[in-house]
Amino acid sequence: MPLALLALAIGAFGIGTTEFVIMGLLPEVAGDFGVSIPTAGLLVTGYALGVVLGAPLMTVLGTKVSRKRMLMLLMGLFIAGNLLSALAPGFTVMLIGRVVASLAHGAFFGIGSVVAADLVAPDKKAGAIAMMFTGLTVANVVGVPLGTFVGQSVGWRVTFALVAALGVVGLAGIAKLVPDMPKPQGVHLRHELAAFKNAQVLLAMAMTVLGFGGVFAAITYIAPMMTHVAGFADGSVTWLLVLFGLGMVGGNLIGGKYADRALMPMLYISLGALAVVLALFTLTAQNKILAAVTIALIGALGFATVPPLQKRVLDQAHGAPTLASAVNIGAFNLGNALSAWLGGIVIAAGFGYTSPNWVGAALAAAALLLAVLSAALERRDRATDSTVVTGAMPAAPAVQAVPAEQRAAAHR
Repeated sequence: MPLALLALAIGAFGIGTTEFVIMGLLPEVAGDFGVSIPTAGLLVTGYALGVVLGAPLMTVLGTKVSRKRMLMLLMGLFIAGNLLSALAPGFTVMLIGRVVASLAHGAFFGIGSVVAADLVAPDKKAGAIAMMFTGLTVANVVGVPLGTFVGQSVGWRVTFALVAALGVVGLAGIAKLVPDMPKPQGVHLRHELAAFKNAQVLLAMAMTVLGFGGVFAAITYIAPMMTHVAGFADGSVTWLLVLFGLGMVGGNLIGGKYADRALMPMLYISLGALAVVLALFTLTAQNKILAAVTIALIGALGFATVPPLQKRVLDQAHGAPTLASAVNIGAFNLGNALSAWLGGIVIAAGFGYTSPNWVGAALAAAALLLAVLSAALERRDRATDSTVVTGAMPAAPAVQAVPAEQRAAAHR
């Protein structure tokens, strides 16, 4: 594997860290700026919405320049946004910084995947892409807990400054190690957009929004939930996030393994189990041991949906996978924004810090219903196509037996 993949993985590590670390630091940020926890949750919502808008926008703009230059520009945005967050004099400025950083998210993974695949032999492309995404996975095991610990120990501003420094390392690595690649040719926006006329593509993205939204409904408010309800100390949030990250790693591997074998059954099981576990979290959050186990399960079940959902979108977006893939990354973050917002509403309404778990359970259950609907529509379409093909075939003319006397006469 070329060293250029390490540069891409470092960039992915930084992006994954900045996306998730805010959840462990919400109380500290809210206290410094004098805002409520639900208001601080807008830092999660704003980032997610920025990914939703930035993924397709930056991917389209990326067709105008070389891929290496676009990756460097994206890392520049990432660095600027995190520096702005670290130095923000007020909550609004920090929210702007989060949005600026988020614009790099979707396009970096979309374009980075193409670059990673082009760096290696055809039989190693999947491994190269997986190596880049390892940065995102490891971020949730190492970067997020470490960033939470630093933020709680010496201040959340230091955490975002360190994340910006990670971006500088990633930018330098891309500039030094990633070879120059020509800008993509023959990319037509109209052709890419045509994929979104397919109802199955839209259903798959809706499943992404609701399914992963269920995870974020609970995890966005994990710090106040665990400290105020379960009775953990503030410092315990760090290792609780490690459990969540380990669950993510395991769930992602399981989801990737079985997505090719039985995609829809894998979705049924993971989404159904996720809905049940999130509902139970309202009870298990009262006990430290059960809460810790539940957090790991949420990470595992939530990320077990990621490979099959991403593959479902790519399978249905025939001939236009680049934009569809980037938009689906935005769909994950749209779910994050929706659930963080809804979770803040139920907390602000006085239902308590465990109430976002019910929101998450409802979202996961809705995603399961959409999966069942999608499969039913697919079966109907296949049956219709089979009927049309069978009915369209002209009937073969009947072959009549010719008596022996007539055959003899014909020879005479």
